[in-house]
Amino acid sequence: MPSTELRQTVLNASRRVVIKLGTQLLAARDGRVDARYLSRIAKQLAALVDRGFEITLVSSGAIGAGCAELEMDKRPTDIVNQQAVAAVGQRRLMTRWHDALEKYDLQVSQVLLTRDDFDDRTRFLNIRNCVSRLHELNCIPIINENDTVAVDELHFGENDLLAALTCNALQADALVLLTVVDGLLDENGEKIDLVDDVVYAMQHTRSDMTAMGSGGMATKLEAAKLVTRAGEIAVIAHGRERNVLVRLFDGEPGLGTVFVPSSRKMAGRKRWIATAKRESGTITVDAGAAKALQHGGKSLLASGITRVTGKFDKGDLLVVRNPSGKALARGLSNYSDGELQSIKGKKSSQFEKILGRPAYAEVIHRDNLVLLGH
Repeated sequence: MPSTELRQTVLNASRRVVIKLGTQLLAARDGRVDARYLSRIAKQLAALVDRGFEITLVSSGAIGAGCAELEMDKRPTDIVNQQAVAAVGQRRLMTRWHDALEKYDLQVSQVLLTRDDFDDRTRFLNIRNCVSRLHELNCIPIINENDTVAVDELHFGENDLLAALTCNALQADALVLLTVVDGLLDENGEKIDLVDDVVYAMQHTRSDMTAMGSGGMATKLEAAKLVTRAGEIAVIAHGRERNVLVRLFDGEPGLGTVFVPSSRKMAGRKRWIATAKRESGTITVDAGAAKALQHGGKSLLASGITRVTGKFDKGDLLVVRNPSGKALARGLSNYSDGELQSIKGKKSSQFEKILGRPAYAEVIHRDNLVLLGH
């Protein structure tokens, strides 16, 4: 589908959207939260809400705001100081958002999440339930990583991954990543209007970071991959472009870079397996098993497994790879790593004797398996 048509059909028809703003956008020249910019964004958000949009914000800036409050020249690099600075800055950031949105009779609500909240299926569903209720209460949910307790999360890149995970948890129609560049640039520095192969784009971009930010284009492409894989549209655009949000959802041609969604939307459980839960191990299968999986509708059997890596328990998520190492699928294992090492390459009729107990015929049942090509 051409870019203009995609914008004027898919983007224009979107109603439940996740919008992410990075630290560089939210910071003024002195490093403090830019109240004037927040006011301009708030006006755009109010216009979209009046048109029936359900807006969820993913707002970076807590560490940047904390640095300004504490008169630090640059972002700390060690975890303890990052956590402490975020604790100072989070209150300032939310106050600024409250002041910006209050004039439009919109309430704000703070939702702090960690990566573990998306790994757990129940908590994953609770995120959607909570945010949906906040929208009913005329609130704009403002989501940020819980930097004061997170450790690994602080390396995920300016909340780009958090925004993608939130988009998939909410089954939102669109993800908009606002940044300080016009979109994805090609090798000549020209903006790319449409991307239909995110993996290819990821192989031809460079990581760029600034003193106050923690992400770059690579993390934004990773976020776009997660969202488009689930069947939703993603956009990267310059956040200081005049009236950028309203113009995007009006379907204006040429604004930002649009990422083409998969033709098939994933259902909630499949979406969680494919994009949210982190993998604990890897299974390599032979050519016959890979072919059976690629044709779809098949469960994964132990007879086709040639290699098992990682430490995992029953119910953990595994990546299935073909003989050349390409990821074919993701799924929930019926076995621990030790059990799977014992039965790999064997027929299901042998499992009970090997394990000393009744056993599943499938290593990963087709209901708990998602092919990555779909």
